[in-house]
Amino acid sequence: MFNKVLVLSASAGAGHVRAAQAMERAFLDLGAAREVVHLDALEYTNKMFRDLYAKAFIEMADKAPDVLGWFYDQLDKPWKNERRRLAFDKLNTRRLIKALRKAKPDIVVCTHFLPAEIISYLRAKEKLACRQAIIVTDFDVHAMWLCHNYEHYFVALDETRDHLTQLGIPSEKVTVSGIPIDPVFMQPKEKIAMRRKHGLDPDLTTILISAGGFGVGKMDHLLTSLARMEHRVQVVAACGRNEKLREKTIALAKGLPPGNVTIHAIGYTTEMDEYMTASDIIVGKPGGLTTSEALAKGLVFVVVNPIPGQEERNSDHLLEQGVALRCNNLPTLPYKIDRLLDNPRRLSTMQTNALRMGHPDAAYDIVRKLLAMQEEQGWTAGDCG
Repeated sequence: MFNKVLVLSASAGAGHVRAAQAMERAFLDLGAAREVVHLDALEYTNKMFRDLYAKAFIEMADKAPDVLGWFYDQLDKPWKNERRRLAFDKLNTRRLIKALRKAKPDIVVCTHFLPAEIISYLRAKEKLACRQAIIVTDFDVHAMWLCHNYEHYFVALDETRDHLTQLGIPSEKVTVSGIPIDPVFMQPKEKIAMRRKHGLDPDLTTILISAGGFGVGKMDHLLTSLARMEHRVQVVAACGRNEKLREKTIALAKGLPPGNVTIHAIGYTTEMDEYMTASDIIVGKPGGLTTSEALAKGLVFVVVNPIPGQEERNSDHLLEQGVALRCNNLPTLPYKIDRLLDNPRRLSTMQTNALRMGHPDAAYDIVRKLLAMQEEQGWTAGDCG
């Protein structure tokens, strides 16, 4: 058992935080630590830096995805520009460094590369001695995740593990665990029961559209396109915390001409596992956490306009594993889904592939691996000293 575990995320997109919350719950559920503390690393930086990391990221993802993709590619230079980037990070994360020294955890679990890089630096300078585990929260690994001082990496795919080993990370220090999601996704729930619970037709094919926790994206365009479907379906439009988007979606649904598509607009929910259980297909952008949740529930992913960079790479992996379609031209979206629904056997095969690719118990598996490492390697409480 660990005495104190510190889980560090960064609120640049909701996924890193959700992964950290899943890890916090897994440590507590398994009784693996006397104390577990989850901190958003960006809350310990100055306002300008925080705005750059969080608000600018969301703005670019919504309004300038090509710019975000350019930055992603330019920064993906393994083991290069480390000193320049670290110097910038150190200037803006002094409060985080102070918080780390004060907390004195036995192990830090990072679901974002920013705190992982800072901890690696502090260990190199012998200013911090606690163990570090790094959880990569996309299916591919970017150069910014690379560190010199750590105990273990946890990744989503065998290919990602191989990629890290080719970049110099010892293979014995990488575990293919999947991306940690809320353990609630492990709980078996019945599809028809979930449809009834949430006011959905129990007999209709159900398509989920998610704008993510922050409610960004062109949902109205997706819904207008889907309204032309030949098959009778119901669409759950999850608008996140964006109440204006939800109201706009409700108005759009009322204004559409009669057809085969029924739209249900919902706001932020803590029952996404139930909506995914109720669904057959998810349409949208393949962020690491949303994709991992969808795979755990056996959903076919229809990828639309992925953000250049990590989402495009996630999309490639899903297509290779036979769990996704990609729609590059929005007017063809209903055609692609209609043709999939014309072939129930193909749909079923893709759903089976999704379940096989999923890791609903990833958070628990990571905790168990860390406990085993603690026992095997003789880690003792208070090593952070």
